[in-house]
Amino acid sequence: MDNTRGSLMMVLAMAGFALEDMFIKSAAAMLPAGEIMLLFGLGGMLIFCALTLRRGEALLPRAAFSRAMGIRAVCEITGRLGYTLAIALAPLATASAILQATPLVVAMGAALFFGEQVGWRRWTAIFVGFAGVLLVLRPGVDGFAPSTLFALVGMLGFAGRDLATRAAPPALSHMQLGIYGFFMLIPAGLIALAFSGGLVLPTLLVSAQLTGATVIGVYAYYALTVAMRSGEVSVVAPFRYTRLVFALVLAVLVFGERPDMLTLVGSSIIVLSGLYSLFRDKRARRRAKAPV
Repeated sequence: MDNTRGSLMMVLAMAGFALEDMFIKSAAAMLPAGEIMLLFGLGGMLIFCALTLRRGEALLPRAAFSRAMGIRAVCEITGRLGYTLAIALAPLATASAILQATPLVVAMGAALFFGEQVGWRRWTAIFVGFAGVLLVLRPGVDGFAPSTLFALVGMLGFAGRDLATRAAPPALSHMQLGIYGFFMLIPAGLIALAFSGGLVLPTLLVSAQLTGATVIGVYAYYALTVAMRSGEVSVVAPFRYTRLVFALVLAVLVFGERPDMLTLVGSSIIVLSGLYSLFRDKRARRRAKAPV
C-alpha cells in the first residue's frame, strides 16, 4: 500500500509540475520572465511560511545557515532561472525533455561527491542519457535553438540542488526547505529583470495564471515529498518520468507544438537510460542487503 500510495502521489506531483509549467509559459507571453519568478517565488514562499508556522516550526533555524544550504541556494537560483527562461523562450516539450536528465546527473554527482558505488553499466546509462540530451539540443545543426541551453543550465542547477539537499541538515523539515526554495526565486527574478526590463502590471488573466501556478506548484512539491516518504525510492522514483508525458500532451493541446522525431527519440533515450539506471541501483541495493 505504501508503494501504491507513493507511486500515485508521484504521478500527481508530476502532473502538477507540468500544469505549473503550462501556467508559467502562458503568463510569459505578457510578463517578463523575471517578474514571473519574483511573483511566483513570493507567493510560494508565503504559503510555505504559513504551513511551517502551523506546524510550530521556526522559519529561520540555525541549520538554515549551513554551508550545504548556501550551496543549495546558489544551485536553486541557477536551476530556477535557467528553467523558467527555458519555459518562456523554448518549446515546452523540449525544456521538459532535457529536465528528465536530472536523475542521471544526480547519480553521477553522488558517485563523484558522496562516494556512492556506480558500476560500469550505470555509467554507460548516464552517458547514453547525455547522448539523448544532445539529440534534443542538436548543437551545431540547423534545428538548434540557443534558448534550449537555458533548459540545460536549469537541469544542472536542479541536479546540484538535489545533491545539496542530501547534505542538508536533517533537522530542516520539507516545509522549511520549501520556504528557502521558493525564496530563491526572488533574487533569481531580480537578476532576470535586470536584463529583461522593468515590471509590468499583470492583467486579471495573468494574475489568475500566476495564482494557479503558485497553488498547484506548492501542492506538487508537497505531493513529491509525500511520495518520497511513502514507498521505496526504487519503486516510486521512476514515476518522475510521467512529467514528460504530461508536458508533451500540454505542449500539443495548449501551445500547438509538434515535437519532431529527433526530440521524441532523444526524450525516449533519456527516459530509458534513467529507468535502467534506477533498475541497476535497485539490484545493487538488494545484493548489498543479501546475507553473505
